[in-house]
Amino acid sequence: MKPLHLTALLLAAAGSTLSAADAPAKPPAAKICTTCHTTDANQLRGYFDTLVTLNNSLQLRLDDRTEVLRFDKATLKVISPEPAATTEATLKAIAKGHEVRIEYSEKDGVKTATLVAVKPPVKLAAHETATLEDVQKLVAMGPEKGKYFLFDSRPAPRFMEGAIPTAVNLPFPAFDKNVDKLPADKAALVIFYCSGKTCNMSPGSLAKARKLGYTNVKVFIDGMPAWAKKAAGVLSPTSLKAAFGDTQTPLVILDTRPTAETAKGFMKGAVAVDPAKVADLLKTFPSAKLKPPVVVVDETGGAAAKAVAAGLVQAGYAGVNVLSGGFKAWQAAGLPVETGALATQATFVPKPRPGSISASEFTKLAEAAPAVRGVVILDVRNLEETKNGAIKGALLIPEPQLVARLAEIPKDKPVVCHCSTGTRSELAYHLLKEKGYNVRFLPNEITVIDTGEFTLD
Repeated sequence: MKPLHLTALLLAAAGSTLSAADAPAKPPAAKICTTCHTTDANQLRGYFDTLVTLNNSLQLRLDDRTEVLRFDKATLKVISPEPAATTEATLKAIAKGHEVRIEYSEKDGVKTATLVAVKPPVKLAAHETATLEDVQKLVAMGPEKGKYFLFDSRPAPRFMEGAIPTAVNLPFPAFDKNVDKLPADKAALVIFYCSGKTCNMSPGSLAKARKLGYTNVKVFIDGMPAWAKKAAGVLSPTSLKAAFGDTQTPLVILDTRPTAETAKGFMKGAVAVDPAKVADLLKTFPSAKLKPPVVVVDETGGAAAKAVAAGLVQAGYAGVNVLSGGFKAWQAAGLPVETGALATQATFVPKPRPGSISASEFTKLAEAAPAVRGVVILDVRNLEETKNGAIKGALLIPEPQLVARLAEIPKDKPVVCHCSTGTRSELAYHLLKEKGYNVRFLPNEITVIDTGEFTLD
């Protein structure tokens, strides 16, 4: 067998690392958390990501980085608006992506959580709130007939991913610089919304508007998450380019225009859809579990696109948007147009998690003889699991023991971690990356038998 020359590829993918002494201080909170909160020493604020009760570990996401913390179920305190019978059950009930504050102690480079505080829902008086039904009725009428002004308090990058129709972006962090967007009539109905029940940006906008003298101000507390479950959002051509095209974020573009129109040009990657056959579309559409962002396009952002978008939302898809102004607006913005044959079936491949390795690349490495791999296969499963089988030549170190056994892991070779489900291997990835290793992880489920052979989900 010829040696596999994949080491260079892995090195390039991982990039260079700074020494601990040279590395800048890492912010203790996600950017959006700093809008409303300060973070004390030995605290972190971010989004609850992954819980591994088997190893008493959890992951906290802070924008483009992840923190791994240990915990002791006997001493950990969890403050939650919906406490369960046990600490473990309360932790399990925290939704992925929910904002939390964590207090921790640190010893020998290992952070141990001592307190997890789950962000509670916003509380406002009934007369200060608007329901989903209220907002739906107003949007259906439109601002002129409904006599309302709807403002999205989220930062511009979130607004560009999709917003409630008729909303204007007035980010809470930049509220004072954009008061000219507010109506001249201070008795007019003004409604703010943001990222959901625990987000303080729209209540903060309400307070600022009140100080400016506005007397009929409300907050749609459930915000964009609730809207996205029940109805389609909208985004402009420039927002689509900035939020998805420029960031290379995968999405599904559905073109509902007649063949005679699409023959003249269409958006790159668009899929032809007949508005009268949404049921047929759904038979082969990517699973809603993948949460594919979807943009529906017609000529002007009219009835055809709205009908298809509504059908997808009704089928359980969130994150569905209609392109404002349709294909004509896309062309008017001078954005790229393709010609040829439109695709006829929608596909969606989620953007890989940072640091992950594909199943095919992992298979090539793991099936190669250990002497010619050029990488370290690091199995971070617990010892009871590895008794049933391990990949030949793999280094076996249970994930909780990694920090104590770093000396056993070579630093002159790329490292690829795996466990049985991908959860602990990602924990290992973040721990080793923090220590300066050139590391990636397998996010897939894997089963290894006593011969060293394996199968991937």
